[in-house]
Amino acid sequence: MPIVENHGFELVDVEYVKEGGTWYLRAYIDKPGGITVDDCELVSRAFSDILDEKDYIEDTYIFEVSSPGLGRPLKKEKDFARSIGEEVEIRTYRPINRQKEFVGILKEYDSETVTIAYEDETVQVFQRSEIALIRLAFDF
Repeated sequence: MPIVENHGFELVDVEYVKEGGTWYLRAYIDKPGGITVDDCELVSRAFSDILDEKDYIEDTYIFEVSSPGLGRPLKKEKDFARSIGEEVEIRTYRPINRQKEFVGILKEYDSETVTIAYEDETVQVFQRSEIALIRLAFDF
């Protein structure tokens, strides 16, 4: 966090995942107006120096720094607050009425629930414990 914040960016998420037999350490950063390739490079160099020095992870991995992208996941309180009125996609762990994917306008949230409204103005309330992923929806 200090590295990212010292450069005026927000640390959105960090993940350590195995894909196709290769481990990836990913840091997602953001700032008002969006992230550039130069921003990613700046943070990547600062992180890499510390990761090499401290050697926190024993496995061989690829380190990446990027923007959270158009389909930014909502994880923190401020993510939800700035997304009120925006279209979101929700994926649930288990089917609800034989469906696991929902798209609607984020109307409300609290520590236990998330409420979205559909085009026909009906609303649906989800328990946060039911939600596997919630992110901004995007149309092409």
